[in-house]
Amino acid sequence: MIFPYNDGVINYETQGEGPAVLLLHGFLEDLAMWDELAALLLKNFTLIRLDLPGHGRSSVYGKTHSMEFMAEVAHSLLQHLGLENVSVIGHSMGGYVALAFLDLYPSEVRQIILLNSSPYSDSPERLLNRKRALKLIPKNKKLFITVSILNLFAEDRREDLTAEITALQQQALSIPTPGILAAIRGMMERKDRRHVLKKYRGPKYMIAGTKDEVIPITDSENAAKDTDSTLIKVESGHMTLLENVKEIHKIVHFIE
Repeated sequence: MIFPYNDGVINYETQGEGPAVLLLHGFLEDLAMWDELAALLLKNFTLIRLDLPGHGRSSVYGKTHSMEFMAEVAHSLLQHLGLENVSVIGHSMGGYVALAFLDLYPSEVRQIILLNSSPYSDSPERLLNRKRALKLIPKNKKLFITVSILNLFAEDRREDLTAEITALQQQALSIPTPGILAAIRGMMERKDRRHVLKKYRGPKYMIAGTKDEVIPITDSENAAKDTDSTLIKVESGHMTLLENVKEIHKIVHFIE
């Protein structure tokens, strides 16, 4: 479905019945990322998933897509659908957007689940890597996407998940270059939101991969302590939804 927003469009899907759950995908992903989890949830929940700006079939809106801007887009969609009280689940960059949503609309969040994500802002090393990416992508987008997505998966799972990795790479290649760059700039500028998560008194969970090379498990352990969040460790890399489906099935019961 299409939601007209400002001078562009946001692609989204709704399905199921029950309490509302907002699903926010990560960088270089689209709403299809949630297919398996959605199949488990739609019997008991109303699911709202969207292609974040610059991804999937949604428009690119500018040079930078801040986390706040993407949260505002998601909130406008929820208002359009007449929904006010939601559980928010965000994967990676989607978790950054979820935290911005919590910061902007705390009374509308029933619970928050960060999947392979973090409340920290970028480290100096990560900022440097993103600056390098901004230079590389216009010259060789395919190389950036191929390597980036491969590195999201735990090394010992890559051979078994070759088909899934290839599919993600092909999907990501369809994302317009300006959309990729806008998301990177937005992530570079994002705030540290540990204080936002710590202040929040609703249920809050962090699901972390023990083999995640993007967000090391030690970072997740520290973030959970800093924010009084419940940490759930899963044997996976950064793509827990695809790498350890059985564990995600078990985690579903945390969603209220």
